[in-house]
Amino acid sequence: MDSDLEPVALTPQKQDSAWKHCEVYKYGDRVQMRCLYCRKMFKGGGITRVKEHLAGKKGQGTICDQVPEEVRLFLQQCIDGTVRRQRKRRKSSAEPLPIAYFPPCEVETQVVAPSDVNNGFKSPSSDVVAGQSTGRTKQRTYRSRKSNAFERNDLANVEVGGVSNMSDLIDRDMDNLIPVAISSVKNIVHPSSKDREKTVHMAMGRFLFDIGADFDTANSVNFQPFIDAIVSGGFGVSVPTHEDLRGWILKSCVEEVKKEIDECKSLWKRTGCSVLVQELNSNEGPMILKFLVYCPEKVVFLKSVDASEILDSEDKLYELLKEVVEEIGDTNVVQVITKCEDHYAAAGKKLMDVYPSLYWVPCAAHCIDKMLEEFGKMDWIREIIEQARTVTRIIYNHSGVLNLVRKFTYGNDIVQPAFTSSATNFTTMRRIADLKPHLQAMVTSSEWNDCSYSKEAGGLAMTETINDENFWKALTLANHITAPILRVLRIVCSERKPAMGYVYAAVYRAKEAIKTHLVHREDYIVYWKIIDRWWLQQPLHAAGFYLNPKFFYSIDEEMRSEIHLAVVDCIEKLVPDVNIQDVVIKDINSYKNAVGIFGRNLAIRARDTMLPAEWWSTYGESCLNLSRFAIRILSQTCSSSIGSGRNLTLISQIYETKNSIERQRLSDLVFVQYNMRLRRLGNESSGDEIVDPLSHSNMEVLEDWVSRNQVCIEGNGSSDWKSLEFIKRAEEVAVVIDETEDLGSGFDDAEIFKGEKEASYEGGYSENLFT
Repeated sequence: MDSDLEPVALTPQKQDSAWKHCEVYKYGDRVQMRCLYCRKMFKGGGITRVKEHLAGKKGQGTICDQVPEEVRLFLQQCIDGTVRRQRKRRKSSAEPLPIAYFPPCEVETQVVAPSDVNNGFKSPSSDVVAGQSTGRTKQRTYRSRKSNAFERNDLANVEVGGVSNMSDLIDRDMDNLIPVAISSVKNIVHPSSKDREKTVHMAMGRFLFDIGADFDTANSVNFQPFIDAIVSGGFGVSVPTHEDLRGWILKSCVEEVKKEIDECKSLWKRTGCSVLVQELNSNEGPMILKFLVYCPEKVVFLKSVDASEILDSEDKLYELLKEVVEEIGDTNVVQVITKCEDHYAAAGKKLMDVYPSLYWVPCAAHCIDKMLEEFGKMDWIREIIEQARTVTRIIYNHSGVLNLVRKFTYGNDIVQPAFTSSATNFTTMRRIADLKPHLQAMVTSSEWNDCSYSKEAGGLAMTETINDENFWKALTLANHITAPILRVLRIVCSERKPAMGYVYAAVYRAKEAIKTHLVHREDYIVYWKIIDRWWLQQPLHAAGFYLNPKFFYSIDEEMRSEIHLAVVDCIEKLVPDVNIQDVVIKDINSYKNAVGIFGRNLAIRARDTMLPAEWWSTYGESCLNLSRFAIRILSQTCSSSIGSGRNLTLISQIYETKNSIERQRLSDLVFVQYNMRLRRLGNESSGDEIVDPLSHSNMEVLEDWVSRNQVCIEGNGSSDWKSLEFIKRAEEVAVVIDETEDLGSGFDDAEIFKGEKEASYEGGYSENLFT
């Protein structure tokens, strides 16, 4: 029956905490759920039944005996809190309390007469919330460096207390949030739920602004559970002290995370793991290396190291990598992934000499970024990028223009942040092309023509660019060439599924798409050479392609023989026992010829519907050694950038602290923070969430697109963020896009295989990369 179950992706609308602890499947017209811990299948009863199963509610069916204790306690609190709120609502509806019972909101509102800040744009008057000043006026150090006018005004208006280190942050007054939040809970029978929610949100805002928290704090997966825990705790819950946070609470969290990592070690033995090496470089601080461990079930942060004096020495870097490998267990490590630079390559080669059972592999995301960077330097593409930037800089530095654009695009932004600045150039160009009709409708509208800014130099330049058909033709061509490369980038950076079984096919399809679109060899070979210069086919990549049944059975015999050499290389390296090597080679013939269970209709249908590692786990029992080898390869990622977007300013503070005890405490705090943020991997939405292009977290990759230039400074438009209007985006059905689905079948272009073969040599490394 399991083979007939179709996995169902969770949508953002499923807010119940229990969803993240079960798998959802569709069986015919019915939806079924399976507990992640004891694997019990629920054929009915909804998410409530699963929650009661996990929380251990007796009399409500079987109780899970595998669920972690902290999960059980949390779900018990959620159920108890729900019951308490329901009882209170019933009681309040029967005996409503007088309005005089409720304390007045501390926030006063005053209506401000509309000003002409929009210079020609009509903007409704708004209520301006006047909060009390805390007296702390020290600004964040990056405020003066903000290049976007809105963000400079934003940070100038929010006078948050400066936080120089975590001790200062914890030392701040936490009494601002919890008592007011509890007080807000007492207002549960307030006649206006909207007013009640506003009071609670203002209390949260005061607390977060007071401690200098980033706006992205609201995206934390622990934010809502934090509020739920306060509610379920009832009235009179005490506030943790400064000593509590620095002491037993931090200690308990450290032990909790270490326990999770210990549980992962058994997974590392079964599926193997990848060591991800990431750089964290600031302009003023030290060069820090972060070490993470990847396996399909979980990515964990291991530690960080000040590498300022290590990266200059190949021997020191090798010793550091060796230390990390030994800490994880060299028999568990399949590959060590770093950036594709000389010192990493040299240290990686030494590492493979000492540990012959693992690979050093350059980061696929870094290699692809280098391709896009070279594409962006081509004269005609560079010119298109600059033309597009003249439009976005004007829009994102004038509140009136931004309001109008969002009105015509139904709340959509025209910039799209991506993995790096180079990738952002092309994702934004694609977004602009998608919104072409909306932008053209705007610059021909009466609202645009009636505003004063449309007559100024910046407005005239923007109108001319948007109406220029040559600009759109060149933009479309650039998008056709780079879209396949961007898809490869999304696949290798995927936090939802291991990329090893797909990356080879994705690069093949990218070159094929460029060839198909440009037709003439002299045209497409220019881009192929850039791809081949940076894309070094690794034995692991080719073996992943070979062992993925979705692709393998659509490759002709000649191509198979070419890739077979990479598989043999992996067998000799990853299977140390020569007797088992012989068995694996023999079993490959059964796989190649679809003998036995490999040729059953069930296994054939599952080639396209199951993840490749799952397929081998399900149908590879007859060739157990080959199955284990395949799972070990297909369970790996191809990029060291997994989890790199977690912004942790505390890491640099570790190495600025002179006291040994405090340094260890900060190190443990970062250990907890990073791993907590890594928990959300794979659970985040598919990319259709609303992203604020002006937020500080996106500025690193979007700065060239939203920073003000001289035209923006000289214009009369307003940069007042308070005049920005929120325009709700049109409702869309939440769809999880699987970039690997349309990689298709049929790999018979010998020219593509030939090019890839010439770009690499036996062992998987190209000498021309490191010159």
